[in-house]
Amino acid sequence: MLPDHETEIRVRYYETDAQGFVHHANYFQYFELARVEQLLALGYDYAHLERDGVLLVVNKINAKYHRPSRFGDVLRLQIRTVRARGARIDHQYRVLRGQELIAEGESTIACIDREGRVQRLPDFLVKPEESVAAAAS
Repeated sequence: MLPDHETEIRVRYYETDAQGFVHHANYFQYFELARVEQLLALGYDYAHLERDGVLLVVNKINAKYHRPSRFGDVLRLQIRTVRARGARIDHQYRVLRGQELIAEGESTIACIDREGRVQRLPDFLVKPEESVAAAAS
Protein backbone atom coordinates (compact mmCIF):
# COMPACT_ATOMS: atom_id res chain seq x y z
CA MET A 1 0.00 0.00 0.00
CA LEU A 2 1.16 3.55 -0.69
CA PRO A 3 2.87 5.13 2.32
CA ASP A 4 1.38 8.10 4.14
CA HIS A 5 2.68 11.41 2.85
CA GLU A 6 2.67 15.05 3.90
CA THR A 7 3.38 18.26 2.02
CA GLU A 8 3.01 21.98 2.76
CA ILE A 9 1.46 24.76 0.71
CA ARG A 10 0.88 28.46 1.21
CA VAL A 11 -2.63 29.67 0.40
CA ARG A 12 -2.58 31.94 -2.64
CA TYR A 13 -4.78 35.01 -2.89
CA TYR A 14 -6.76 33.74 -5.88
CA GLU A 15 -7.84 30.66 -3.87
CA THR A 16 -9.90 32.84 -1.54
CA ASP A 17 -13.50 34.01 -1.89
CA ALA A 18 -15.15 37.38 -1.26
CA GLN A 19 -15.09 36.73 2.51
CA GLY A 20 -11.32 36.17 2.40
CA PHE A 21 -11.54 32.43 3.11
CA VAL A 22 -10.21 29.61 0.93
CA HIS A 23 -13.11 28.68 -1.35
CA HIS A 24 -14.43 25.21 -0.51
CA ALA A 25 -13.77 23.82 -4.02
CA ASN A 26 -10.04 24.44 -3.63
CA TYR A 27 -9.77 21.73 -1.00
CA PHE A 28 -10.40 19.14 -3.72
CA GLN A 29 -7.43 20.62 -5.59
CA TYR A 30 -5.38 20.34 -2.40
CA PHE A 31 -6.38 16.67 -2.15
CA GLU A 32 -5.25 16.14 -5.75
CA LEU A 33 -1.95 17.87 -5.02
CA ALA A 34 -1.45 15.51 -2.06
CA ARG A 35 -2.00 12.49 -4.36
CA VAL A 36 0.45 13.80 -6.97
CA GLU A 37 3.09 14.56 -4.31
CA GLN A 38 2.59 11.10 -2.76
CA LEU A 39 3.35 9.49 -6.13
CA LEU A 40 6.36 11.75 -6.67
CA ALA A 41 7.72 10.77 -3.24
CA LEU A 42 7.56 7.16 -4.44
CA GLY A 43 9.50 8.08 -7.57
CA TYR A 44 6.55 8.09 -10.01
CA ASP A 45 5.48 11.05 -12.11
CA TYR A 46 1.75 11.12 -12.87
CA ALA A 47 2.45 12.45 -16.38
CA HIS A 48 4.53 9.31 -17.07
CA LEU A 49 1.73 7.08 -15.77
CA GLU A 50 -0.70 8.72 -18.18
CA ARG A 51 1.80 8.36 -21.02
CA ASP A 52 1.94 4.63 -20.20
CA GLY A 53 -1.86 4.35 -20.30
CA VAL A 54 -2.49 4.33 -16.53
CA LEU A 55 -5.18 6.92 -15.79
CA LEU A 56 -6.22 7.52 -12.19
CA VAL A 57 -9.60 9.25 -12.03
CA VAL A 58 -11.79 10.34 -9.15
CA ASN A 59 -14.72 7.97 -8.65
CA LYS A 60 -16.02 9.71 -5.54
CA ILE A 61 -14.78 12.40 -3.18
CA ASN A 62 -16.04 14.30 -0.16
CA ALA A 63 -14.83 16.88 2.31
CA LYS A 64 -15.76 18.13 5.75
CA TYR A 65 -14.76 21.65 6.69
CA HIS A 66 -13.85 22.50 10.29
CA ARG A 67 -12.17 25.93 10.24
CA PRO A 68 -11.57 28.57 7.56
CA SER A 69 -8.14 29.28 6.14
CA ARG A 70 -6.99 32.53 4.55
CA PHE A 71 -4.51 33.98 2.11
CA GLY A 72 -0.95 33.41 3.32
CA ASP A 73 -1.77 30.54 5.70
CA VAL A 74 0.69 27.65 5.56
CA LEU A 75 -1.28 24.44 5.32
CA ARG A 76 -0.05 20.90 5.83
CA LEU A 77 -1.68 18.38 3.49
CA GLN A 78 -1.68 14.83 4.83
CA ILE A 79 -2.70 11.82 2.76
CA ARG A 80 -3.20 8.26 3.93
CA THR A 81 -3.89 5.36 1.60
CA VAL A 82 -6.54 3.22 3.26
CA ARG A 83 -6.78 0.56 0.56
CA ALA A 84 -5.19 -0.13 -2.83
CA ARG A 85 -6.39 -3.23 -4.62
CA GLY A 86 -8.05 -4.30 -7.81
CA ALA A 87 -8.76 -1.13 -9.75
CA ARG A 88 -9.22 1.32 -6.87
CA ILE A 89 -7.36 3.34 -4.30
CA ASP A 90 -9.09 4.77 -1.23
CA HIS A 91 -7.49 7.81 0.42
CA GLN A 92 -8.11 9.89 3.52
CA TYR A 93 -6.94 13.51 3.73
CA ARG A 94 -6.32 16.02 6.49
CA VAL A 95 -5.55 19.71 6.00
CA LEU A 96 -3.95 21.37 9.02
CA ARG A 97 -2.71 24.83 9.96
CA GLY A 98 -0.16 24.08 12.65
CA GLN A 99 -1.98 21.49 14.77
CA GLU A 100 -5.45 22.87 13.95
CA LEU A 101 -7.64 20.67 11.72
CA ILE A 102 -8.99 22.80 8.87
CA ALA A 103 -10.60 20.15 6.65
CA GLU A 104 -10.65 16.42 6.08
CA GLY A 105 -11.86 14.23 3.27
CA GLU A 106 -11.96 10.88 1.53
CA SER A 107 -11.74 9.77 -2.07
CA THR A 108 -11.92 6.67 -4.19
CA ILE A 109 -9.69 6.72 -7.25
CA ALA A 110 -10.33 4.34 -10.14
CA CYS A 111 -7.73 3.06 -12.57
CA ILE A 112 -8.83 3.16 -16.21
CA ASP A 113 -7.26 2.85 -19.65
CA ARG A 114 -7.36 5.47 -22.41
CA GLU A 115 -10.76 4.21 -23.59
CA GLY A 116 -12.25 4.62 -20.12
CA ARG A 117 -12.34 0.91 -19.29
CA VAL A 118 -11.54 -0.15 -15.76
CA GLN A 119 -8.14 -1.80 -15.43
CA ARG A 120 -6.21 -3.27 -12.53
CA LEU A 121 -3.79 -1.04 -10.68
CA PRO A 122 -0.14 -1.54 -11.59
CA ASP A 123 1.73 -3.61 -9.01
CA PHE A 124 3.88 -0.65 -7.93
CA LEU A 125 0.73 1.11 -6.65
CA VAL A 126 -0.55 -1.92 -4.79
CA LYS A 127 2.82 -3.02 -3.35
CA PRO A 128 5.13 0.00 -3.67
CA GLU A 129 7.73 -1.31 -1.21
CA GLU A 130 8.35 -4.33 -3.45
CA SER A 131 8.49 -2.20 -6.63
CA VAL A 132 10.91 0.32 -5.09
CA ALA A 133 13.16 -2.54 -3.90
CA ALA A 134 13.06 -4.15 -7.34
CA ALA A 135 13.87 -0.86 -9.06
CA ALA A 136 16.85 -0.35 -6.73
CA SER A 137 18.39 -3.73 -7.55
